[in-house]
Amino acid sequence: MKLIASILSFKQKKIIYKNINFKKYKNIYKLLKNKILNSRNILTMMSISILFIFNAKSDNKEDTPPNIVFIMADDHAVSAISAYNDWLAESAPTPNIDRIAKGGMLMNRTFNTNSICGPSRAAILTGKYAHINGFYKNEGGGDFDGSQQTFPKVLQNNGYQTAVIGKWHLGTTPTGFDYSKVMINHGGQGTYYNTLFLENGKDTIRENKRHSTEQVAYDALNWLDKKRDKSKPFMLMYQFKAPHRPWTPNSKFDSLFSNQDLPYPDTFNDDYEGRLAASENMLEIENHMNRKDLKLIPPTGLSKKETGRWNRLGNNGEFWTPNDTLQGMDLKKWKYQRYIKDYLRCVAGVDESVGKMLDYLKENNLDENTIVIYTSDQGFYLGEHGWFDKRWMYEPSFRMPFMIKYPKKIKPKSINDELIVNVDFAPTILDLAGIKPPKDMQGESFKKQLFDEKHSKRDAVYYHYYEYPFWHKVQPHYGVRTSRYKLIHYYYNMNEWELFDLDNDKDELNNLYEKDGYSNITKDLKEKIKKLQSKYKDDMSLEEMRKMTDTRIKRVYTEMNSKN
Repeated sequence: MKLIASILSFKQKKIIYKNINFKKYKNIYKLLKNKILNSRNILTMMSISILFIFNAKSDNKEDTPPNIVFIMADDHAVSAISAYNDWLAESAPTPNIDRIAKGGMLMNRTFNTNSICGPSRAAILTGKYAHINGFYKNEGGGDFDGSQQTFPKVLQNNGYQTAVIGKWHLGTTPTGFDYSKVMINHGGQGTYYNTLFLENGKDTIRENKRHSTEQVAYDALNWLDKKRDKSKPFMLMYQFKAPHRPWTPNSKFDSLFSNQDLPYPDTFNDDYEGRLAASENMLEIENHMNRKDLKLIPPTGLSKKETGRWNRLGNNGEFWTPNDTLQGMDLKKWKYQRYIKDYLRCVAGVDESVGKMLDYLKENNLDENTIVIYTSDQGFYLGEHGWFDKRWMYEPSFRMPFMIKYPKKIKPKSINDELIVNVDFAPTILDLAGIKPPKDMQGESFKKQLFDEKHSKRDAVYYHYYEYPFWHKVQPHYGVRTSRYKLIHYYYNMNEWELFDLDNDKDELNNLYEKDGYSNITKDLKEKIKKLQSKYKDDMSLEEMRKMTDTRIKRVYTEMNSKN
């Protein structure tokens, strides 16, 4: 025994004695008690001790690596999640998504680095800003470099089984996943019906039995139940197309909201005074929604090309109305009600599918040791400023939902008001899994915030959007947001600045740039922008930034012959 004790550290002995079930291992206990010291028993005891040292952690449930379910919708606005108690909460509750917030922590100030689908997804995967990971535009930005480091690859290299199911929208075949089934038709966007999926980078399957939201739910639960290696911890990315444009809900929700008008946001009739870039947009509900968006049926007898042209009318500001008597504000409100109801019907489908996942985890005793995250690739305009779509650094699209449940560690009904960015997701997930985040990730783990521990707080977040003019003529811009102020610079073919005091102007209507009394605040924020640009290696010249916008790299999608 002295020999054995001499080769074990205090920590190792503590682990052994903490984890040995002496009733289960009564023969070992007798050996220890009777101090039988013949050479055969000494060797046996040494072997068993070493076995305990290397396996005690796996026997201790407290130290079992957590499973991770990362749920992401597309274009899901904070205002359309009732847990945030925003202006649509009473009209369109999301009870299943809310279960995650009630069981864990709701993050109130989570933001993205580039408010558009592909770049946000790339930032989440890599923990790096768009100009570093290389995927900074959807339109003319090429495809995601799948050879680079991502958090699923790091998890995979540390014993996790990984899977991604649903919307991908990064062009190249997913890497870092043991299993993948991702949407590839419609330019990688996927479709709501007759969705084309690429499975494991090889087999192309057309799913025509279910709405895409239901199909993704079915595939995710099928993988969890029948395909995964149940001896390993898992990380599943469970990703929906909904509620992305063209907002086609599952037919089971068609009657939802049919007997009511939904409320209008306070800024529905914004006139964009003092905000030149905003005034030149092409994402107004009144002027830039097309017939397909609002589910009008084309006339019979049109060719495929003619049907496409008929459906797209409105994209570029062309006037149209479903009937001659519907004009002006009545027409704008009619378009809004058609849009918002279909959008929220899509959300209802997502909420139902989130409930299926939560129920499965509970019923299969996976709930306690599974981290469940709900987020979106960015926010979305639901009539705020009279708009749909995203892209801007204004709050409705810049801000994104984020809630996380981990029963072992995170207190139920917790609220966090600190500044978080989507590049923080990757290092945080790795940190929660007990894996040290790679040093080259630009994001910062907020694990301590989740566990209510002392931590250093971020004092500002940095944003940069590049794409122009497609699709909605949003000026490329960068900016900084602190807990109170926001400074934005539009630089492509104008030189315009905007400053907002968010404490006194939450809707960002009053541009304070160059107004009396704000020169020092502006100066401080410009200095902060410079520091953050240097920190994140985005300190190139404006001319170089403009060249990034002008660059056109064709995206490549493989839409092979489908199996029915």
